[in-house]
Amino acid sequence: LSAYFCFLMTALGVTAGAHRLWSHRSYKAKLPLRIFLAAANSMAFQNDIYEWSRDHRVHHKYSETDADPHNARRGFFFSHIGWLFVRKHRDVIEKGRKLDFTDLLDDPVVRFQRKYYKSSVVLMCFVIPTFVPWYLWDESLWNAYFLASILRYTISLNVTWLVNSAAHMYGNRPYDKYINPRQNTFVTLGAIGEGFHNYHHTFPFDYSASELGLKFNPTTWFIDFMFWLGLVTDRKQAPKEMIQARKERTGDGSA
Repeated sequence: LSAYFCFLMTALGVTAGAHRLWSHRSYKAKLPLRIFLAAANSMAFQNDIYEWSRDHRVHHKYSETDADPHNARRGFFFSHIGWLFVRKHRDVIEKGRKLDFTDLLDDPVVRFQRKYYKSSVVLMCFVIPTFVPWYLWDESLWNAYFLASILRYTISLNVTWLVNSAAHMYGNRPYDKYINPRQNTFVTLGAIGEGFHNYHHTFPFDYSASELGLKFNPTTWFIDFMFWLGLVTDRKQAPKEMIQARKERTGDGSA
């Protein structure tokens, strides 16, 4: 249970934090929530918020081209993990320089996390998940470290990477059949709501990254709960009429 709680916190640091808040500005979060999401993002250990968001914006702007950091047209392995093993294609660097990221560094939470990123990762990703079970309920340090820290970290990395790989290759395209991103139920379950990828690339500004309703999207539930608490404002959402019109115009007819 401790490991799973850390997994959920890790996931939210990426999905609700680096992705939907800082990369896409799909909603606004007040300072306490931004601090929590920055801490959760350090627990994720997937590069700091600025670097993560920078790469993700470039990915959306130049999706499935050489300027895409994890271009899925280069194969499953490359888009999943291989892109981290090699130097970035020159187009990623050259075209990425043309985008404006000043809004990210205007946030003091982003600047603080970037400045102290290494220390925050050691604390959030490894020390706290190991120390809490050992101190509070006498779990062995061995189990706490390898389950709540290492195994949790490994799983969280791979479910995030599946959004870049599997969700760009396997699934249906009810919103836009002319782009590669797909709706992938398996990825949705693992990445707590990030597998509605054809929708997300069609309407990247939508805070839910999916059509609302009874669909499984824990990240959206979290953002909605924070809205109820008064910590979230200005949730952006695609109108139903716009969604339906896009389905009829460019969808593959699967939904």
